Amino acid sequence: MRNFTYHVPTEVIFGADSEARTAEFVRKYGGSRVLVIYGGGSAVRSGLLERICSQLQAAGLTCESVGGVQPNPRVAFAREAIARALALQADFILGVGGGSVIDTAKAVAHGAANPELDVWNDIWLTPARLQKSLPVGAIPTIPAAGSETSDSAVLTDEASGVKRGLTTQLNRPAFAVLDPALAATLPPYQVGCGVTDIMMHTLDRYFNPVTDNELTDELAEALLRVVIRNGRKVAANPADLHAMSEIYWAGSLSHNGLTGLGGSKDFAPHQLSQALGGLYDKAHGACLAAVWGSWARYVLPANPDRFVRYAKAVWGIEGPDAAEAGIRANEDYFRSLGMPVGLPGLLGAPVDDAALDRLARQCSYGGTRTIGTFRVLDEADMRAIFAAANGR
Repeated sequence: MRNFTYHVPTEVIFGADSEARTAEFVRKYGGSRVLVIYGGGSAVRSGLLERICSQLQAAGLTCESVGGVQPNPRVAFAREAIARALALQADFILGVGGGSVIDTAKAVAHGAANPELDVWNDIWLTPARLQKSLPVGAIPTIPAAGSETSDSAVLTDEASGVKRGLTTQLNRPAFAVLDPALAATLPPYQVGCGVTDIMMHTLDRYFNPVTDNELTDELAEALLRVVIRNGRKVAANPADLHAMSEIYWAGSLSHNGLTGLGGSKDFAPHQLSQALGGLYDKAHGACLAAVWGSWARYVLPANPDRFVRYAKAVWGIEGPDAAEAGIRANEDYFRSLGMPVGLPGLLGAPVDDAALDRLARQCSYGGTRTIGTFRVLDEADMRAIFAAANGR
């Protein structure tokens, strides 16, 4: 094993009816005045939001809610919710919804704890200034982003189309309630996006330059096999609660750091997909699926043996063409979930050269950074990957 430091403080409450313990854990982590963040209305229609707020109020806690979080969560909404948190004098932020909701809850917690800082300019773009936050609780209704246990969050500045991530231990929620029944009525496309995102959080850790962390690698391979097997089941029937429970837990483990311990995580496909999501406002899982195969073929020469191992350990594929066959198997699986495997499938048509240039400039922060560790990619590499995806 290589050196690592690992600390995941999030307390997980897993299983049927676990949402009924929300007030208990809000109180445990110091909450008395709670701002609940939710998304586009499914939490209202399902009755979940009413149940949570009623439970908090019955426990003697002050509760207000603010909804309207969109996929690729917006800075403008986060600023509005921060103002609501400050007016409430909130001491706890609770996210009820998908990854975008939980990421927004993290942003609101940071902004409310630091009212002198702007959440985008002074925190997201200058993360060293973030020294404190409010506690956050998470009730994910979509198994996907793993934000409920992760140290990361994303926001999108809708004015510029820039989507950026923020990584800090202050992003770790105090607790997460994981109830598989909350996802039982998800539409197939959301399920497909979620399963893809879960896989990618581990794939972006698995494909890194360090290849002798035996336990970490085998944990990653086992998680991927479980997600692939149960992903098919939940895509066909989200009400299969056994399969959904496996997907829920895999989502949390895939993005809490466990499947990459001792390695140097790559996350180039995530960076490429964030450029796509920011500019075209497409679902994160679909953006990941659209670029992964082109990224994989582009970086394959850096370490073909890693792709050969992946093909055998995860897909059961061996032979002289195993590396490429494993990539194809991965793409075929994404297709089976209704995901695109190229830009035309994601956007409806190929893009022009100017759009490819803009995507590469966006991803490279105007040519000021490289991405990835499996193979370090500069702006020209990023454009080449986008161009390859544009032809698929």
